[in-house]
Amino acid sequence: MCMTGRTSATMGAMNKRELAKAVAVQADVELKTVVAVLDGFTDVVTAVVAKGVEPVSIPGFAKFVKVDRPARMGRNPATGEAIRIKASKKARITPVKAFKDAVLAPAKAPKLAKGAYPTVDAAVAAAGKSTAPAAAKAPAKKATTARRAPAKKATTARRAPAKKAATARRAPAKKATTARRAPAKKATTARRATRR
Repeated sequence: MCMTGRTSATMGAMNKRELAKAVAVQADVELKTVVAVLDGFTDVVTAVVAKGVEPVSIPGFAKFVKVDRPARMGRNPATGEAIRIKASKKARITPVKAFKDAVLAPAKAPKLAKGAYPTVDAAVAAAGKSTAPAAAKAPAKKATTARRAPAKKATTARRAPAKKAATARRAPAKKATTARRAPAKKATTARRATRR
């Protein structure tokens, strides 16, 4: 639990409060705002799906639908007797392909901000209290990206001449070693001939 300033250590399902804290840290929004948005979200989705007129679809996440199931015949598993099952209405929540892919391959899942999960109380307290508004942060990121590009080009240009110089130094060393070995063999052969 997050009550004592430690990270979340619950092993069960994430409850509404923990979800609100994680979203507050991830979106950098105050916790009160996130709780209000989650309440509004559940109210709207529940009301629209309860009417049964149209499904609620959130691209990349899930589809919420009210399904009418017609009356049908079934079997009592204990006796094997045929029984009539009356018509019913069910709520169906279907995960969308992008959500399933992210769950099955965690590398495709979105990256969370530090302290979002497991939630850290300090990160939750700091959420939504940044000095600059979110709109002012976007241009600063673009300027940072522009500064990095020229530095990469200059680094590549510096490396190329160093490789050429290293290759040129190796070739003369091999030629000098070969030249020293040949006279040594000739001298040994000449000494053997004089001894005989």
